[in-house]
Amino acid sequence: MIEPHAPAPPGTAPPPRRGAGQARLPVRPATGRFLVLAGVFVCAACGLVYELELVALASYLIGDSITQASVVLSVMVFAMGIGSLLAKRLRCRAAAGFGAVEALLALVGGCSAMALYAVFAWTGDWGGAWANGSSCLLVGFSLAIGLLIGAEVPLLMELIQRVRRQDAGGAVADLFAADYVGALAGGLAFPFLLLPLLGQLTATLITGTVNALAGAALVLGLFRQDLTRRVRWLLVVANLLVLALLASAAVLVDDFERSARHAMYGRDVRVAMHTDVHDVVLTGGTDGSRLDLYLDGRLRVSGSDERRYHEALVHPAMNGPHARVLVLGGGDGLAVREVLRHRGVRRVDVVELDTQFVELARTDPALSALNGHAYGDPRVRVVAADAFGWLRQAPRAAYDVVVSDLPDPENTSSTKLYSQEFYGLAREVLGVGGRLVVHAGPVAARPRVFWTVDATVRAAGLRTVPYSVGGRDSEATDGARVPHDWGYVLASRALPRLRTAAGAPGVPSLQAGVRAAARTRLGGLPPSTLVHPRYAD
Repeated sequence: MIEPHAPAPPGTAPPPRRGAGQARLPVRPATGRFLVLAGVFVCAACGLVYELELVALASYLIGDSITQASVVLSVMVFAMGIGSLLAKRLRCRAAAGFGAVEALLALVGGCSAMALYAVFAWTGDWGGAWANGSSCLLVGFSLAIGLLIGAEVPLLMELIQRVRRQDAGGAVADLFAADYVGALAGGLAFPFLLLPLLGQLTATLITGTVNALAGAALVLGLFRQDLTRRVRWLLVVANLLVLALLASAAVLVDDFERSARHAMYGRDVRVAMHTDVHDVVLTGGTDGSRLDLYLDGRLRVSGSDERRYHEALVHPAMNGPHARVLVLGGGDGLAVREVLRHRGVRRVDVVELDTQFVELARTDPALSALNGHAYGDPRVRVVAADAFGWLRQAPRAAYDVVVSDLPDPENTSSTKLYSQEFYGLAREVLGVGGRLVVHAGPVAARPRVFWTVDATVRAAGLRTVPYSVGGRDSEATDGARVPHDWGYVLASRALPRLRTAAGAPGVPSLQAGVRAAARTRLGGLPPSTLVHPRYAD
C-alpha cells in the first residue's frame, strides 16, 4: 500500500489538488455552469459601473476629463493584474475567497461615490492637483476596486472548472465572453439608465447592493457544500452587514446631499437641481441677499460683480452693425440682457445645450430678475443644441455679432469649443464687418490658456484684440481659487476697434485692460485643434 505522502508510482495520475475536484452542487452541472456564467455577467457589469462612476465623479469634481479617465482607468487596470496574481493563493478555497471578495467589492465600490463627494464637500481639497490628499483618495479607490475586480477572474475560473471540467481554452472563452457582455451591459446602463434616473450616489449604492446579492447567491446557493459551517455563517453575516450599510446609505442619501450642499454653498441654498448637462445650484437672491449661481460645484455667476463681467464681454463687440446677434452658451440669460440694451437689435439667437437651465433662468424669480427677463423678449430665440454641431449647419454670414459665453476649456467637452475648427465655423457665420468675442478665462491665473485662445482664434483667420477686466477677488465656497480678472478676445476679419457702441453703456478702462493683458503675453504658442487640444496648464 502506498503511504499517504509517498510519490505515486510511474504511470499513475497525480492526486487531485485540494479543492480541485468536482463540486457537490444542488443542481445539474449544466445548470450550475449557466449560473456561474450569469454571476460573471452581473459582477462584470457592476465592476464597470464602479469604473465609470469614478471617472465621472473625478471629471465633475476636478475637471480635465481626459486626465481623470487616463489616471483612474490605468491605475485600475494595473491593480486588476496585481489582484489576479494575489488571488492565485485563494484558488484552493475558491468559493469562500470569491464570496469574501464580492462582499468587500460591494462595500468599497458602492460607498466610493459618497466618500469622494464627502471629501470634496467638507474639505474642498481638490484643486486639480494630483499631489493632494483627496486626489490620492481617488487613486486609492481606483486601486482597491481594481485589485478586487482582478481577483475575481482566477477564482471564477476555478469555480467554473469545478462545476464541469473542460479544456482550459474553452473555459477561458466562456468566462471572458460572459465578462465582456456583462461589461457592455454595465457600460450602457450607467449613462442611459442609472445616472439619469438615480444620480451618481444612489446609482453606485444600488450597484453595490446588486453586486453583494449576486456574489452571495452564487457562493451560498450553488457552492455551499464546499464551505464549512463556520465559513458559511461568516459570509452570511458579512453580506448582511454590507447590505445593511448600503441600504442605510441609500435611505440617507438625500439628507447627505443636502448637508454636503450646505457645506459647499452655505445654508442659503435655494435651488439645487440635476439637469441632463449640469448640476445647478442657486443661493441667495431673496430678501436683498446676493444671488450666486454654481454649475457643477463651481461659482459661475456672482450677483455682486456679474454685471462687470457681462458688460465687458458684450459691449465692445456691439461696436458696429449689431442687428443680428448669436450667443453661444450663456444659458443664464445675462449676456442676452446686455445685448438687448443696445438699440437696433432685431434678433438674438441663443444656442444652449442645457434647456432645463434656460427654463430655470426664465422662471426663477431672482435669476429672471437679474437677467432682466431676457427670455421674455420676442426678439430672443433659444436653440437647444451643442454649439459646435449647430455651427456646422448654421447659415453663412447670418450674424453681425457672435458672443461666445462658454465654460473655461477644462475638460474634453469644452475644449472642442475653444478649437481652431470651432472658431473657423464661427467666422463663417459672421457677416461683413461682423465681430466675434470669446470669454477666454482668467489672464493672471492662467496666462498660457488665455494666450492659447488668442493664438487659436488668429489661426482661424481672424484678427484679434485681447483684453481683460478686474473681477472678484474673494475665494469661492468650494475652496477653489477664484480669478482676479476675466480675459476676453475680440476678433473680426479686419482689426476690431475696442470701444463701446454708440449710445451703449460704457465699460471703463478697456484700453487699460488691453495693456494689462499685453503684459502677460506669451508668444509662439501653437493653436488648439480637435485632434491636439493644448489647454492643459
